[in-house]
Amino acid sequence: MLRRLFLDHPASLDETYLEHQVVALSFAFRLMGASLACAVHALVPALFVTTGSRAIANLNQQLVVSRRRGSAVFPGTYSI
Repeated sequence: MLRRLFLDHPASLDETYLEHQVVALSFAFRLMGASLACAVHALVPALFVTTGSRAIANLNQQLVVSRRRGSAVFPGTYSI
């Protein structure tokens, strides 16, 4: 049970638990920054015009590159 919760998914991506944690947290922090930029943009449309969409495109590109390296991605999941 613990292996399934903590180790199986990172192993499927050829990562250790800690490596996977670092990658997932880096995505989380970048998404939080993009979210804040979108919130400010909602209030002042002239600010952060492309920040949110650019962050999402960059994160998606990183996911695509990791898939091409041969990381296993299961249907309905993301490799973060």
